[in-house]
Amino acid sequence: MFGGKRGILFCMALNCGIVGLPNVGKSTIFSALSAVPAEAANYPFCTIEPHVGKVEVADDRLASLTEIFKPKRTVPAVMEFVDIAGLVKGASKGEGLGNQFLSHIREVGVIAQVVRCFDNPDIIHVANKVDPVSDMETIAVELALSDLETLHKRRERAERARKVQGKTEQKHAEAVLAALDKVEAELERGRAARNAALTPDEKELIGDCHFLSMKPQLYVCNVDEAGVKAGSGYVEAVKKRAAAEGSEALCICGKFEAELGSIKDPGEKQAFFEELGASASGLTLLAQAAYRLLGLATFFTAGADECRAWTFHKGDRAPQAARAIHTDFEQNFIKAEVYSYDDLIRYKSAAKVKEAGRYRVEGKDYAVQDGDILFIKI
Repeated sequence: MFGGKRGILFCMALNCGIVGLPNVGKSTIFSALSAVPAEAANYPFCTIEPHVGKVEVADDRLASLTEIFKPKRTVPAVMEFVDIAGLVKGASKGEGLGNQFLSHIREVGVIAQVVRCFDNPDIIHVANKVDPVSDMETIAVELALSDLETLHKRRERAERARKVQGKTEQKHAEAVLAALDKVEAELERGRAARNAALTPDEKELIGDCHFLSMKPQLYVCNVDEAGVKAGSGYVEAVKKRAAAEGSEALCICGKFEAELGSIKDPGEKQAFFEELGASASGLTLLAQAAYRLLGLATFFTAGADECRAWTFHKGDRAPQAARAIHTDFEQNFIKAEVYSYDDLIRYKSAAKVKEAGRYRVEGKDYAVQDGDILFIKI
C-alpha cells in the first residue's frame, strides 16, 4: 500500500559473499541455495569471476498476509549471494589470483565462510587433509594481512596530513591515526578488525579503508548427511572457534539442499525435513543469521494489489526505512499509517485493528519496528 507517486524501485538486497578454501563445497552450496548454476569441479580456482544469485527470503508472516489480503501478487524480500573463488595461503600477496578474489570480498556486506566438515577421499583438499580450524585460520590470516596493507597505506596518508595540513586537518589526522592504532593492534594479533574497540565516530573516520575483516562473518559447516543428523568433531571444533570470535556457525549439507530444491510439494518437503531431523532449509538458516549480523529487519506493505516484504536496518526512522520502496519516499515523506503484524493476526483484519485503537499515524521520528505494516504517504 503506497501513497503518492510510484517510480523506479529502490531495492535493498542482502549481499552475502560465500568464501572458503578451494574444494570445500562453496560452489555446490551456492548452486543449491540460489538455483544459479556455478561451475563445480575437483580442482582449485574453477570459480574466478564471482557468480551472483538472487533468492527469495522465506518469511511465514508474508505467507499469512497473503492469505488475509489475497493480493494480485506477493513479493518476498530478496537476498543476494555472491560465490567468490577459493582463497589459498598467500592470497594477500597475490597467490592463486588472491588479490582479485579479495577485491570481490570487499564488495559484499557480510561474509559466509564455508568450511569443509566431512571426509571424502575422492574430493581433494587443497592442504591434503581435512582440518576446518586450520582452514579458518588460513583465511583469517589472509584477510588480516590484506587489511594490514590497507592500514599502512592509510596511515601514511594520515601522517602526511598531520605534518603539512592546517590545525583542523591535523586534529582529524590524529584521530584517524588513533583509530588505526586500535585496529592494527588486533590485526597484529591475528584477530579481525571488527574486534577493535572503536567508537561510532572512529568507525566513520576510517570507513574509507573498507577493511575486509571489519565485515560481519559467519561460518557454514559443509557436512554430509550424517553430519546434518548427528554433527561431528569437525563441526564442534568450528563452533568453538566461531564462539571465541563472537561469530555464529551453522551446518548445511550441499547434497541435501540440492535435493530439497527439486521438491515442490510442501508436504513432501516437510517429510524430507523430518527424515533428516532438520528444522529448516540451509537457505532459511543462513538468511536469518545474516540478517542478525547485519542488524536488518523487515516491514511489510499489504493490500489487495500487493503484499510485499521490505528490508531495512534496525533503528531506521520511517523516512529512511521508506527509502527501500523508493528514493523519493525518504525525501518527500509526510507520514506513515502503521500497525503491527502481530495485531493483524490477533484481530484478523485491518478494520478490526483500527477498532481496537491499534492503528496509528506516525511522523518522521518514528523508529520502524520489525513486522510493522506501513501505509506511507508522500
